[in-house]
Amino acid sequence: MSDKPNLKHNYGTIDKEYGIFLATRPETEDGPIYMVNLMKYHEVAQYSDDASPSSKPISGREADDRYNPASILSRIGATIVFAGDVIGNADGPEDWDRIAIVRYPTRKSFIEMQSRKDFGEKHVHKAAGMKRTIIVCCRPEDLSLDTRERPTPSDGQFLTMVVRRNTERQTAFNAIPNAKNFYAEGTIIGDGRKWDTVQFANATSPDDYNKLVTSLAPQVAAGDAYVIGIRASLNAITQ
Repeated sequence: MSDKPNLKHNYGTIDKEYGIFLATRPETEDGPIYMVNLMKYHEVAQYSDDASPSSKPISGREADDRYNPASILSRIGATIVFAGDVIGNADGPEDWDRIAIVRYPTRKSFIEMQSRKDFGEKHVHKAAGMKRTIIVCCRPEDLSLDTRERPTPSDGQFLTMVVRRNTERQTAFNAIPNAKNFYAEGTIIGDGRKWDTVQFANATSPDDYNKLVTSLAPQVAAGDAYVIGIRASLNAITQ
């Protein structure tokens, strides 16, 4: 019997073609990759009867907290470089609850993690807690981020995150001065849409977030962008 975990889930569709691309990069073409996770939780975690950790129902967020793969990521040389709770969504009913970014040492290491037994044991909690997710695979404009250490916990800094599709990348970057910009290489899991850019801008208050929402509104069609206000708990992106 194989020890390879069976990672069943209903929270998104895998782009198998891009997954093959990640898994087959020769060493000379591989290197660090940033997995930007947009997460929406079930109100109550959806465990199967044989997988529930207790008889008492827990929230989807609590299930994701139990999933927390930080120890496994450390073993493979990956680092959580950003995490925060969403406090503002500007895309109607398509809202998000939490954002996290993991920097993997290579694309191949992300794929190989999926076959680890210890990851499979934790993944049951993610599968139960997550209603939907998008994972955008990125490279930073600022290459110094590749060597930035894991951050210390943040004091709740407020940031604005902008994720766009169907856009000319440099035009998107120019629209938000002083943002930390990422080029999307692919979208490994989501709803079939492919996202092109991810940007992070520091803000001093929710008012700054609202101003950016207003300024970007004429530039993007419905379904082509997320403008998200985040209260960061870990931040090695803009600090």
